[in-house]
Amino acid sequence: MAKIKLTKGELKRQRDALRRYERYLPTLQLKKQQIQMEILHQTSILEAKRQKEAAARGAAEGWSGLLSDNRIDLRSWTAPLEVITSARNVAGVDLPIYEGTQFPPAEYDLFVMPLWVDSGLEELKSIVSLRQEMATIEKSVVILRQELRITTQRVNLFEKVKIPEAKEAIRLIKIFIGDQMANAVGRSKIAKRKIEAFVTAQTTGVPA
Repeated sequence: MAKIKLTKGELKRQRDALRRYERYLPTLQLKKQQIQMEILHQTSILEAKRQKEAAARGAAEGWSGLLSDNRIDLRSWTAPLEVITSARNVAGVDLPIYEGTQFPPAEYDLFVMPLWVDSGLEELKSIVSLRQEMATIEKSVVILRQELRITTQRVNLFEKVKIPEAKEAIRLIKIFIGDQMANAVGRSKIAKRKIEAFVTAQTTGVPA
């Protein structure tokens, strides 16, 4: 703890600081809890999306061998043109929210392409969309964990450093001021006795 001034002004400053810390700490603690809950929520959603994506890949394995046909290249139609996101505020933290993925229009001759291309293209787009959604959720979790780390540091700073330091400073200043007052009272009593003795000696002629 830094050296403090043992004065009434410093006592007021430390008391004001303590009130601020104790008022702000519950807000930080609540924010920490909200972030922890949101991380659990997001990771739960992420796991569900991973399972869904794995199931979609498993379903696609039945016809994926057809993609080896050199005449058919679906990659240009399944590469995202744009990933659309919005933002949501959770406990003061802005998180990206997945809204959808835009793909280029698939223009091909229906009489030339095999019948499976239509359904295959939709399944591939679904898998790519799921991966984009998972990437957005993963980004949200990274942001939340970073904010949780910062918030936890602040909670610990207030709980373990700032509030105990302010309380200790107040205790030391009060002890010092109390001692000063006691010493002042003692000196006042001594001075008063000396004055009384002097006055008595003056009036009776008896030396004090």
